Amino acid sequence: MKKETHPLIIVGAGPAGLSASIYARRAGIDILVLEKLTPGGQILTSEKIENYPGFPKPISTNELISRIVKQAKSFGMELKNEGVERVELNSEEKKLYTDFENTYKSFSVIIATGTQPTPLGVPGEEEFKGRGVSYCATCDAPFFKDQVVVVVGGGNTAAEEAVYLSRFAKKIYLLHRRDKLRAEKILQERIFKNEKIEVLWSTTVERIYGKQQVEGAVIKELKTGKVKELACSGVFIYVGTKPNSEFIKDWIKTDDRGFILTDEKFETNIPGVFACGDVRANLIKQVVVACAEGAQAAFMANKYLENKGII
Repeated sequence: MKKETHPLIIVGAGPAGLSASIYARRAGIDILVLEKLTPGGQILTSEKIENYPGFPKPISTNELISRIVKQAKSFGMELKNEGVERVELNSEEKKLYTDFENTYKSFSVIIATGTQPTPLGVPGEEEFKGRGVSYCATCDAPFFKDQVVVVVGGGNTAAEEAVYLSRFAKKIYLLHRRDKLRAEKILQERIFKNEKIEVLWSTTVERIYGKQQVEGAVIKELKTGKVKELACSGVFIYVGTKPNSEFIKDWIKTDDRGFILTDEKFETNIPGVFACGDVRANLIKQVVVACAEGAQAAFMANKYLENKGII
C-alpha cells in the first residue's frame, strides 16, 4: 500500500479536472490527479464538439482532450489511473482510498468526477450490454453497418448520436417519450432532414429482447397504449446522466439526484473540499462550463491553502 501526501488532490480528469490541474500547477501547487478511466470523461462518448470557443470548425473530442492533457502535462501535472473508492474528510488532512489499495492524503480536494449515463431500467438492458445495448454511438456505431437501430432520448446527445449513427446504420428509429425534442434547434433540424432517421413520438421502450444479441425491442405508444415489437440490432440509450458522487455521499451534501452542492466559491459543506464540472449541481452541462468551473475551483483551492499557510 502506497501513502502519499499532496497539498491538493484533484479527483477526475475530465475537462473540469484537467482545467483545474492547469490552473493549480500554474500557481505552483504540488498536485495529484486521480482518474479511474481514460482522461476526458463523458465528452469522449461524442464524436466531435462544435461550440467550444476558439474552434470555428468542429473539432473531434479526442483531439480536444489530447490537447488539454498535453497542456496540463506541460505544466507538470501528475496523473495516476486510480479510482477513489472512499474518503475520510473529518480532519484538516483529507484521506482518499483508491481501488489500487493506495491511500493519498491532502489538505484540499477538488472533486471533478463528472457523470455517467443513466440506464433505462427495462428488462433486457443489463443482459444485452455490449451485445447490442450501448450508451456510446461514437464507440460502437461501426458494428451496426447497414443494420436497424433504436436511439432512445430527446436531448442533445440523443440527437447528435442518431445523426452519427446514420453514417453506418441503414435505419434509425429515434424514440422519445414526449411529443417534442429537447435538443437544440440546429440538432433538431439535422434530425428532421436526415432520411435515415424516423422519430417515434410519445413512445417508450418496455423491453429489449434477443438470444445472443439484441434482436428487437418491445415499444409502447403512450397516447394509444398500443404495444408492439420493433425489430432492431441495437439500442442506444441517452435518457440522462447521473453524477459520479457515490464515494463521497456520507460526507458531502448533494441534491436529491446526487449532484454536489457548493457555494459561490465552489466549496462544499466541508472546508477545503471543492467541486466543479458536471458532478456539481449547476445549470449547464457543457465542456466550456466545466473548464471554467475547474479554473475557479483551483483558484479557490489555492486561496484556501494560502490562508492555511500550507503553501
